[in-house]
Amino acid sequence: MDPELPVVRLCVEGMRAEADGQAGRALGLFQRAWEIAADDYEACIAAHYLARHQNSPEETLRWNQECLERADRVGDARVDGFYPSLYVNLGQACRRLGRTAEAHTYFARAAERVGEAPEGQYGDWNRFAIAEGLRETASESAAEALEGEDAVGGDSARRHLDAAVDGRVRELLARWCARADLMALALTLPAYLGYLGTEGDRVRLRSALHMVHAARRLPDDEQSELGAVIGATALE
Repeated sequence: MDPELPVVRLCVEGMRAEADGQAGRALGLFQRAWEIAADDYEACIAAHYLARHQNSPEETLRWNQECLERADRVGDARVDGFYPSLYVNLGQACRRLGRTAEAHTYFARAAERVGEAPEGQYGDWNRFAIAEGLRETASESAAEALEGEDAVGGDSARRHLDAAVDGRVRELLARWCARADLMALALTLPAYLGYLGTEGDRVRLRSALHMVHAARRLPDDEQSELGAVIGATALE
């Protein structure tokens, strides 16, 4: 985003107010940005921040929908990187309203565009939020769906780690957390939390687990279990 745009400057000032605990001032700055927005691109930016300061889930959803509609109207490379977080925000808003199937659909759309998010911590945050949203809405959304091929939960099966392997990895992670094995956690958590079922995700997770195994710093029972997990068909 162009930092010289008046709308962007107001939103940056609003974020500073948020960080200082001045929610009322932040809302005023974001509202001002919305009022002076000169086009759909600027309105999209302002709507994103306004959505964060609504008092009801219905209004939060409405502003997130406004943000998406404005991005769609822009329709060029300036907004490509917005879509992963746009869909995450819509998914989270729908979850709060109990609209689980719709939420799952938005998280699935976010997964399809996650590669467009900027790299670094922001991109990681999007990936983690998408994976969490898909996991937490999959079973409920499948139950809400009317029939097989139309079930929004169907796509999620390809985005999740095999249930048996997932349980074993979680158990290892729990043990590492309990004794604060920071190296093992630092290596594996990003790959595990951001797992969306692509070939690249499988490679990243398997490589992370393999690095922990190769270091041979774990107790014997964990070393053996980790080796078995790495050799599981789901990770090959």
